Amino acid sequence: MTDGTNPPSHPQPEPAPGSGGYGFPPGPPAQGGYGYPTPSGGYGYPQSGQQPNPYQQDPGAYQQDPAGGFGHDAAGGYQQDAGGYPQDGGGYPQDAGGYPQDAAGGQWSAAPAQPGFTRLAGPDLPGGSQPDWEAMADRSAAERRKKRLWMLGGGVAVLALLAGGGTFFLMGTGDDGQDAQPQNSASASPEPDDSKGPAAYTATVAGDDTLLRDSYGSMGIRLGPDLKVGPLGKRFQVVGKGNGNSWAQSAEPVVDVTKSFTVTARAYNSAAKGSRIIMSQGDGESFSFELGVNEVNGKQAWIFRVQTGDKGAAATTRTVTAEGLQMVKTPTLLMATYDAEKKAIALYVDGKKAGETPVPPIWQAPGPLQLGRSMHHNIWTGPWQGALHNIKTYDMAFTAEQAAGYKEGKLDPSPKPTHAWLLT
Repeated sequence: MTDGTNPPSHPQPEPAPGSGGYGFPPGPPAQGGYGYPTPSGGYGYPQSGQQPNPYQQDPGAYQQDPAGGFGHDAAGGYQQDAGGYPQDGGGYPQDAGGYPQDAAGGQWSAAPAQPGFTRLAGPDLPGGSQPDWEAMADRSAAERRKKRLWMLGGGVAVLALLAGGGTFFLMGTGDDGQDAQPQNSASASPEPDDSKGPAAYTATVAGDDTLLRDSYGSMGIRLGPDLKVGPLGKRFQVVGKGNGNSWAQSAEPVVDVTKSFTVTARAYNSAAKGSRIIMSQGDGESFSFELGVNEVNGKQAWIFRVQTGDKGAAATTRTVTAEGLQMVKTPTLLMATYDAEKKAIALYVDGKKAGETPVPPIWQAPGPLQLGRSMHHNIWTGPWQGALHNIKTYDMAFTAEQAAGYKEGKLDPSPKPTHAWLLT
């Protein structure tokens, strides 16, 4: 509507000669008309020599994948949901024809097809129905629950394997880099009340970390410079470097060799040759007994040896050996017995009797119990290289049946040690 008067006019200047008219570049129109490049480039793509379109995707960016799904743009738009349908940030539903709907349920019109473009349509939904978004969400949640159950089941299986591995050994490392011997989890005899809980047990005397604590008596063992306490799971072991300082000793004798006795320890030998003593007693001219490793017929063997004469002569020693066994880096339970009534000594390796031999009365050498060395003709020999723990002494001689039961932790009733160190 107007008031009847003509609006003011603003005459335009005449176009310049040779131009294509107002608003068009001079010269004849390009092939295909003004505003469109030549067909060689296709509509919407730069011609040869032009600056590339900054919004152009990599080749094939909006092509369909083999499953008929949509490609993804650089910003991650049009991601597929669990049912294979593209979603933008709001996840708009589609109608049966594959076209999105607006918030009121009306169909958005598809853009008219133009030369050079092909509309990419998603898969048709059967029956012209809407996607069952609730069912899709339920399936996705079910898949996540299934994955969590599988992960939980795997964790339970691992814990079950660890719980069932009571007979496995936990390996430690000594100060010299050698593997330290671990222990079998089966306990050969009940431990005193203060050592039942790992947190309560201590390997050394309170306030003195160089004195091994006696769990059944009051006989501490003083550690030499290179026999060190180390961890063994939640408990402890001692580790020797195999040199002249790899030893420990008590303040006085521990074993009465004039009566029946048993000594036992769990050992892990790291030395491939030579003599290596786990324990002995005596610091005079010779030992009363020694338990450990010695070379027999050119190869290492476990030995239990006693001295029956006061001069330490080879002619007055008696020895039981266990040959042909794996000696190096093999956790081993050793037990040596003296039966004063039978006048015989015996050696057990991992609960099995290796041998027995008759002996005259054992010479009672002066001096304390030793760990990691033995006295031969006034010379310390056999420095221990490896680890030791569960060291115990008894005032009785174990039988073959008891030795086997000790190995399996099935002694009933279980004999009480007279002394014990480094329990596990």
